[in-house]
Amino acid sequence: MTSSSLTLLRQIQVLDPVTNSSMTNDVLLGSSLIQAIDSHLDNIPPDTNIIDGKGLILAPGLVDLYSYSGEPGHEDRETLDSLAASAVAGGFTRVAILPQTQPPIDNLATLSHLQQRTASITGVKFDFWGNFTHQATGEQMTELGELVQGGVVGFTDNQGIENLALLRRVLEYLKPLKKPLAVVAEFPSLKGNGVMREGYFSTTYGLTGNPAMTEATAVATILEMVAAMETPVHLMRISTRRAVELIAWGKARGIPITASTTWMHLLLDSENIGSYNPHLRLDPPLGNPEDRLALIDGISQGIIDAIAVDHRGYTYEEKTVPFAEAPPGAIGLELVLPLLWQNLVETGTWSGLQLWKALSSNPRKCLGQTVHPVKAGHPSDLIVFDSEKTWTPTPSTLKSLNYNTPWLDQEIKGQVIGI
Repeated sequence: MTSSSLTLLRQIQVLDPVTNSSMTNDVLLGSSLIQAIDSHLDNIPPDTNIIDGKGLILAPGLVDLYSYSGEPGHEDRETLDSLAASAVAGGFTRVAILPQTQPPIDNLATLSHLQQRTASITGVKFDFWGNFTHQATGEQMTELGELVQGGVVGFTDNQGIENLALLRRVLEYLKPLKKPLAVVAEFPSLKGNGVMREGYFSTTYGLTGNPAMTEATAVATILEMVAAMETPVHLMRISTRRAVELIAWGKARGIPITASTTWMHLLLDSENIGSYNPHLRLDPPLGNPEDRLALIDGISQGIIDAIAVDHRGYTYEEKTVPFAEAPPGAIGLELVLPLLWQNLVETGTWSGLQLWKALSSNPRKCLGQTVHPVKAGHPSDLIVFDSEKTWTPTPSTLKSLNYNTPWLDQEIKGQVIGI
């Protein structure tokens, strides 16, 4: 390594969620490793790129548990290149892609194609979830062992499951394979045609409600199955207060579960749907106000382990329809960190370390991946965040191919900047 490949960040705030520390340091970075870190570094090699870090934050790159790729099959929604650019702009150095591509990731050929396609993409590492049933139909299991050998990060059908006998078989087969199984806690038969969370606001706004029991009964059932089978399970997209209570109950009894919620469920709730903005149509729907508060508290207490982006691009034409007819989903990779920091860290609800754990080290743990402290000799998989820098997401400033977000054209404070 030559001195020209070194960067020194002077007096930058370093957040380390692994050691649970926050301190101001000088940090010398190489192309792939942290070279040195201390309260003050002297004897810096000549030609080192020196950056004044005052007012900036250095911390591990963010990790997204699950998001959608439009490629292959729906490249007009999002390509892997635009997804990578969006991830890098938002500070995500690792993104796990859901298997709902066309064709789906339920076979080695599709998995290998995507791995080869993303091998040359820089700045972000893509992982890929595999379906545990063919075409995610919930009927016939995929070749789980073959997909594990091929390198899937884990398995999910990314939808509620009614076939509990099949889920039991999947738990049996996956136990020795040591790969995470992510399950959407939802019984579709209870969901019906609901487009927002059932309650006062669904009645007020005249929209069909999706009852909280859709999620709660599924969580309770999965907890019973996991307790009996002892195969670890990750619960995706937790969105209700009752589900948080049930997960707390399960963890207190040593049931091997982890859980995540999505970032928009922490910032908005059913009251916001009064705007009928189709970008607020999500699945699961935004919770009622008490659900949002329970999720925020669940992150604080460690009941909910991680925050996922669930980034899902749609074209302007697809989303420019009445709320109840809009496909569920929104983009978010570029917005998650600044908006959560602005609304939950700056308000004193969470510390910066709590947010970073939920967006970086804990998602890695949920995926069964190694976490590294911010120390000399460890990978320099780090990002710099300016919590004071303001910007406005517009079709021209967003890296995502589409811009289906309720924060379009609204000024945001906080942005990831390059080193």
